Parts: sequence; C-alpha cells; structure tokens
Amino acid sequence: MDVMWAKRIADLPPYLFAEIDAKKNEMRAKGMEIIDLGVGDPDIPTPDFIIEALKRAVDDSRNHRYPSYEGMPAYREAVAAWYKERFDVSLNPASEAVALIGSKEGIAHTPLAFLDPGDIGLYTDPGYPVYPTSISFAGGIPYAVPLLKENGFLPDLDSIPEDIKRKAKIFFVNYPNNPTTAVADADFYKKLVELGQKYDILICHDAAYTEIAYDGYEPFSFLQFDGAKEVGIEFHSLSKTFNMTGWRIGFAVGNAKAVGGLGKIKTNIDSGAFQAVQAAGIEALKNYKLGLEDRKKIFEQRRDIFCKGLDEAGLKYTKPKATFYIWFEVPEGLTSKEFSTRLLTETGIVVTPGTGFGKYGEGYARISTTISTDKIIYAVERLKEARF
Repeated sequence: MDVMWAKRIADLPPYLFAEIDAKKNEMRAKGMEIIDLGVGDPDIPTPDFIIEALKRAVDDSRNHRYPSYEGMPAYREAVAAWYKERFDVSLNPASEAVALIGSKEGIAHTPLAFLDPGDIGLYTDPGYPVYPTSISFAGGIPYAVPLLKENGFLPDLDSIPEDIKRKAKIFFVNYPNNPTTAVADADFYKKLVELGQKYDILICHDAAYTEIAYDGYEPFSFLQFDGAKEVGIEFHSLSKTFNMTGWRIGFAVGNAKAVGGLGKIKTNIDSGAFQAVQAAGIEALKNYKLGLEDRKKIFEQRRDIFCKGLDEAGLKYTKPKATFYIWFEVPEGLTSKEFSTRLLTETGIVVTPGTGFGKYGEGYARISTTISTDKIIYAVERLKEARF
C-alpha cells in the first residue's frame, strides 16, 4: 500500500527546528563542537518547591485517574488568583479559564473552534510558526501582518486592508514578542481592542513571556484593557516563567464564549492535563515570585554578554526588554539562512534564521540565552572571530 499524506500535511513546510536539528547532527558527525543558541528551552532547573509538589501529588492515587477536560477547579482558581495579583484582572475560574497541555496545544486548537473553511485568520509575521499552521489545519486562510523594524516590530493595524479585516475571524498576536523581543504599549493594546470590537475579530494574545522582563519593565496582559475580555482570549504557559517546558502545562483565559469554544474542542481531542502536574502548577502560581528575580538576573546577565558581543562583532540589534531571545540583523549581503548555515558550519554556533518565523523575518537571526553562561561567553568569542 502506498500511504499518501493528506494535502494539509504535504503542503506543510519542514518544521524549522527539525531542519536545524538535522544540520546539527551532520556537523556533530564531522566532529564539530556545537553551541546551540537555537531553541528557547531554559537550562535552569525547575524550582525545587514545584518538583516537591509534583512528588506529593504523584503519590495521591486520586490523581491517577482521568482528569477533567477543562482543568481541576483548584488549578483554574489558582490561575484566576494569579491574574488578579499580577495584572489586577478579575476572572471567573469556572467559565473564563481552561487548563492547557502547554500553551502550544491551546493555540493550535483555537482555530478549530472559530474558523470555518475559507475564513481568514490574521497572524503576526515573523512569529511562532504554529499560528499560520493551525489556521491552515482548520481550513482557514492565513494572512500575515508584518512586523517591521520601522514600526518597532508592532503590527500596523491601519495597514490591514479593509476587506481582509471584514473577513477575518481571529488574530494571533504575541507580546513580549517571539522572535523580535519587542514589547507593546498601552496605546497599541487599546487599538487592538478597538479592532476586535469593530470587526468582530477574536484577539488571541500569546502572553508566554510576560514574566521574563528586565530593567524594571513589567509587561501588560491584553486583558488589562477596557473591553479586552469581550473580544479576546489570552494564552499563558508555565514553561518560561518556571522553567517547566517539559511539563506541558499552561492555560487560556478571557472571553467566556471563546474559552468555552476551545474547551469544547479539547473535550473531543484530549483528556486533559495530568492532575499531578496541575497540582504542581497550583504551587507554582501561588508562589510565583519565589526565585523569579534570581532566574531573571541570570537571563539578563546572559543578554548583556551576548549584546556586548554583537556590538564587538558590528552586528545591529535592539536590546531586549523582555523574553530570553535576542533578535539581530545578519551581515549585509547574506540571507538569514545563508548566515545561519555559515555560522554553524564555520563556528559550530546554532542560531535560528529569521525566515524560520515567516518571510518578514528575512535579514534577521534569533538566539536564545537558555544555555549556560559559560557557553554564552564561548559563543561570543567564536562569533567575534567569524568572518562574514
């Protein structure tokens, strides 16, 4: 039997990090030492108090059964309490919060709840590759809204054509932004609310990096702004805040109908997050400040080391206020992919080409500061010795 892929799979571009992994393995086979600055997977261990909470919960046999689809009431209550403390946003945990198996899962499933075939889904480009992929999987038409340097890597909402805005049903937005590290101000969020209200567009705000910020800056939640809850849903992950990437636990909050729609998809696709992990998530959210500043200081130190290296290498960038990424311009005369390939083959440094995040990422590369500080220092020395 000749097994044939569905068109939705056949049309997919290769997943960015799988392609990079193949090149890394090729260079390792040739004996090169690799310094991987490609993936945002924190090297700092999950805090002990969260691990201990998991151990206690694993020993409780009540957590060995199927969990509830929407998440344990206690977990959703912890989410609501955290939102109130952190953003002064009031949520009804029963109807305005749902547990996710990581925010990626929730983002990927959302278009299934709100797009019919042929509907337009807006997303920012460059951006998380899951946005356009999930729109396509739902039968929607992805429409890229560019993030340009001259606009501070914020989407120019007024430049979206009128007919596109009238046909659009959802809009994926992400601040603090991956990959550009840009942050959004209050005026932008207010305009985003107005866009949702005027055109009946569900604003899907990916807020995974709100807790990784520096120099006294505190990122907003989209839901802090008047009218946002009427038009929006916000995704959050414990992965970045608590170094829990492998635990696969997150949540979505906001408009009750939007949260309910996502929840309905989940009841038909998955059986919820393991309750012991939810119990650990409760402990994390209740004590979210515990050790957070120390973790941020490590990422801040690494940011400063790499930015100094970029200065010395003559590469342009904007110093990040948030996230653990650095987005910088590649040398003139090279495409993003050419630069990242040459850097890997000549120095062993892995960076992510900007085009891996969309066509408007051309001319840029992204690094992640989620490896040891010693390796960051070593990478900087190699970068400065490179000739482009």
